[in-house]
Amino acid sequence: MHDFDEIGVPAGADLVWRQRSTEEWIRRVLRYQAEGVDVLLTGQSPLGEVLACPSAVELDGIAACLVDVDDRERWERLERRDPGRWSTDAKRAFIGWARWNRGHAADPRHLPEAITTGAWKQMRWSRWNTWSGDDPRWAVHVVDTTRRAVEQSVADLRQWIRGVRAGFAEGQLPLGAGKWADTRRR
Repeated sequence: MHDFDEIGVPAGADLVWRQRSTEEWIRRVLRYQAEGVDVLLTGQSPLGEVLACPSAVELDGIAACLVDVDDRERWERLERRDPGRWSTDAKRAFIGWARWNRGHAADPRHLPEAITTGAWKQMRWSRWNTWSGDDPRWAVHVVDTTRRAVEQSVADLRQWIRGVRAGFAEGQLPLGAGKWADTRRR
């Protein structure tokens, strides 16, 4: 398991930085894949960005999960975790990003310009930008942590991971190799 931010987050990190860094992570994951090791990467890169990264088609499988919490509880958690650190505008930005991620998880057509406008030029949006939310390849599992103990949420994540591993082993992963991209290098 790795956290996206392990590579360091520079001051002024922006959309292009996140997309380029997602590609860097995918390349790292490909090295693990070559050794037969699964990787769970936590971070803020939505599925559309992951699929659009140049090297994503080389992965043997991709599974996405949105760990979410309702807006009110997110606001309260930010305040409890870091009292006084986040301005009202910053907390609103967190809420806005969470709302967008919920919409994107349900349907790739939900405001794609949030990640495509001003994007890193190497991204390949055509891999998924004609899909709809009911396309079986667009599979984002959601774990809602609202009013739930950490242990409950962890149990849900473990169950999801077991299911993904089983699906991969049986060749049933919606974003398995050869199931979502027309060619390996496209």
